[in-house]
Amino acid sequence: MTTDDGRRDFDFLLGRWRVANRRLRDFQDPDCADWVEFDATLVTRPILDGLGNVESFSVPASSERPAFEGMTLRLFDPERRLWRIWWASSALPGRLEPPMEGSFADRHGRFHGRDEVEGGSIPVRFDWYDLTGTSARWEQAYSFDDGATWRTNWVWELSRDATR
Repeated sequence: MTTDDGRRDFDFLLGRWRVANRRLRDFQDPDCADWVEFDATLVTRPILDGLGNVESFSVPASSERPAFEGMTLRLFDPERRLWRIWWASSALPGRLEPPMEGSFADRHGRFHGRDEVEGGSIPVRFDWYDLTGTSARWEQAYSFDDGATWRTNWVWELSRDATR
């Protein structure tokens, strides 16, 4: 069994993290430049002997919003050398988002899928950058022109939580 086929790509994310979030207040408005900032914690643990991981994402309540929880399931397909990523959250109870699919090249992860926005399906992209043992960056972007251009609407700046 080989373990350099991509199944270790998300090992950098295992453990506990602090997450500084920036999210566009209205990502559908092309003129919106108002970013909402908030902190979160992220805990990622391996499953299935390294062929996947499960992550919990927690945002405490603030004066602007109630507490928020999310979870990610990532599974690796060794035959296709492909990761699939599913997201669920307390914002949309009982719903598992359609999977994103992608892989890493040169320590940059890129994942594509589709998301439902106001009853329509649009392309969505995740990117993982700047991966170190103590920090990482994740971005989510939508395309309203079927992939010709992308608009980043959510950014995570992760730093290793010293209390892990």
